[in-house]
Amino acid sequence: MSKINMYNENIKHNPLKTKEDLRKALYDICNPLIPLLKEQKPGHLCLGTSGSVYDENAREVEAFLRPLWGIGPLVTTKSEEGTKLSKYFVKGLIEGTDPKSKSYFGKVHDYDQLLVEMASVSLSLILAKDTFWDVLNKDQQDNLYNWLIQINDHVIPKTNWLFFRVLVNIAMKKCGREWSKQSVSDDLDSIDSYYLDDGWYFDGYETQIDYYIPFAMHFYGLIYAKTMETEDPKRSLLYKERASVFAQEYKEWFSAAGPSIPFGRSLTYRFAQSAFWSALAYADVEALNWGVIKGIVMRNLRYWFRSDIFSLDGLLTIGYGYQNLNMAEGYNAPGSPYWALKTFLVLAIPGGHAFWTSEEEDLVFTQKSVQPSPRMIVCHDKSGSEVQAFTSGQHSSEHAHGDAKYEKFVYSTTFGFSVPKGGLSLKQGAFDSCLALAECDGHYRSRFGCESYKINQDYIESVWKPWNDVEIKTFIVPLTPWHIRIHVINTNRILDTAEGAFSAPAGVGTSYCFKDKIFYKFGNKVTGIVDYNGNRKVEIITPEPNTNLLYPRTVIPTLTSRISRGKHILVSAIIGDVNAKNDFKCDENPIVKIKENCITILFNGKEIVL
Repeated sequence: MSKINMYNENIKHNPLKTKEDLRKALYDICNPLIPLLKEQKPGHLCLGTSGSVYDENAREVEAFLRPLWGIGPLVTTKSEEGTKLSKYFVKGLIEGTDPKSKSYFGKVHDYDQLLVEMASVSLSLILAKDTFWDVLNKDQQDNLYNWLIQINDHVIPKTNWLFFRVLVNIAMKKCGREWSKQSVSDDLDSIDSYYLDDGWYFDGYETQIDYYIPFAMHFYGLIYAKTMETEDPKRSLLYKERASVFAQEYKEWFSAAGPSIPFGRSLTYRFAQSAFWSALAYADVEALNWGVIKGIVMRNLRYWFRSDIFSLDGLLTIGYGYQNLNMAEGYNAPGSPYWALKTFLVLAIPGGHAFWTSEEEDLVFTQKSVQPSPRMIVCHDKSGSEVQAFTSGQHSSEHAHGDAKYEKFVYSTTFGFSVPKGGLSLKQGAFDSCLALAECDGHYRSRFGCESYKINQDYIESVWKPWNDVEIKTFIVPLTPWHIRIHVINTNRILDTAEGAFSAPAGVGTSYCFKDKIFYKFGNKVTGIVDYNGNRKVEIITPEPNTNLLYPRTVIPTLTSRISRGKHILVSAIIGDVNAKNDFKCDENPIVKIKENCITILFNGKEIVL
């Protein structure tokens, strides 16, 4: 963590116990924006110089409007801080939606990023109409209406974006303006067609099931349910019921200490991970005990506020565990991280609500949760302090680093995962938690797309083809804190292979190297890998910096080999332990017995036969 951060020192020490604590935390996040709001043109914020797939105007409007995810709820507290901040945003909305103003946001187009940013304005109107609408004169209200309602006349992706049009229309309904009931109905019908099972949706792409389900699909659905429960009781009840079911599996993504699994895209939104739980409280859906829900939110926020996520001038940065453009998507602009403020929706619920009056309760977790809809087995260690998600069948081809963000064999709250900086070597590829292969030329590739997959109770299997004439059948067997990987490879090419364990922070631990196994221990944490039958070389790979999401510099215990054309079976055991003893035994790995058509795994008195 940074030693000097004049703006955010308070938030690191905020106990986050009460509504007042959360209000102060939000103000500490927004306070560094005030000098910029004063200096820059109304309705626009320039927070940095990095680019995005959308233009500079959209980047500045995004940076200005995204804080409203938190400021809208803050205004409902009638606090001095809310009043102080809201005046800048009311002025910016007036200027930004006036076609005659130099600050005009502009007319929107099909698939426009500005359509996304209409959602935070809509929530602010729903929560605090008196502050953001009633104070405007007739012409100003017309301008705001005309700018927002453009969304009804443009094409938007058939994804969670459909909810942006829903939010705009129900906000206009609340403001007494003309709205399209038909558009809302059609969009919600489309969203309902994305529903899977157990509370899960997919986000427009059937193989992409990530944090957009909790912090988008359910988040917006619960806002709709709360706002429209009288006008549309049937659908409102449905969304509440789905959210309640979803909560039973989603809670498993969180560790007992607060972090949630780093997985998928848009991880720069960080503590938006807990926005779903805030939306449950806002819609008054007691999916778990209120003390449990409160604990998940507060522990997640405490974890993030202790992390190095702020710049030295107090701004939220692009990155995850630290500032990192390497891991970003093309739609991550300097103001994008303020999407995380969605979690502050809880400020819009009264102080007497059970969310606030309940004492925090510990997370009640399941050590192994088989989740077919997101195509995962999610495992906690006995203490609940480490969570690992084993997955097959997820796939995202549209966004940066899709192979690393969706298709590694396992994702960890403690060890994170890595994205490549290039494809010319193991050092650039940072191939943790995966099997990488190359045609003896240093150009490695890992799993990216499955021919088939299956989620079983004790293991996950997948078939994938890094080349058309190379087929790999992979079995992953969770045995927390270990897991077994088995690869049956049929290849018509001579290949170099590299099998990576978890990453670990470089320079703070000790490596232990043996003929067929290698470990790296730092503090009470251990990562390592054991080779059972491949006669592979054991080594420590030191990847390029800023490849791992949690640690700027890392090492990866790795097995490497060259295989000939034909059939090969590679078997390994990987450990990711966060409660290792000082006298950690390097020989206490699972027992694996390999026969011609059968592999038997023995560990802690359990036998698994493949």
